Amino acid sequence: MEEVITSADASSSLRSYSSDTSSSLPANLPLLTAFLSLFIAQFLKVFTHWYKERKWDTRRMLSSGGMPSSHSSTVTALAACIGLQEGTGSSSFAIAVVLACVVRTHNTQFSSYKYAELYEKTY
Repeated sequence: MEEVITSADASSSLRSYSSDTSSSLPANLPLLTAFLSLFIAQFLKVFTHWYKERKWDTRRMLSSGGMPSSHSSTVTALAACIGLQEGTGSSSFAIAVVLACVVRTHNTQFSSYKYAELYEKTY
């Protein structure tokens, strides 16, 4: 007779495995890593703005756009953490890498469009 495993059996064994091996780690390390990267990038925007403009503007921590890109840093940190935790052969890593590529391409296109507008106004 063949033995059949149900989804409830699989999820309970996965929960018991993850609770045993990650007792010292946070519950969702990739998510925490992504948010930490987001907060660091937003915090660094204050300093990059000061370096360029020589004035402090703490509102930059809550604004979008500019360098460093919090969107790119978030998806890159997510993909890197998933790759280190689950391996580069996992489906989760593949999804995270594709998401990172889409976000980074969008950021590049948006920046190019912004500079093209500035160039047209200048010349």
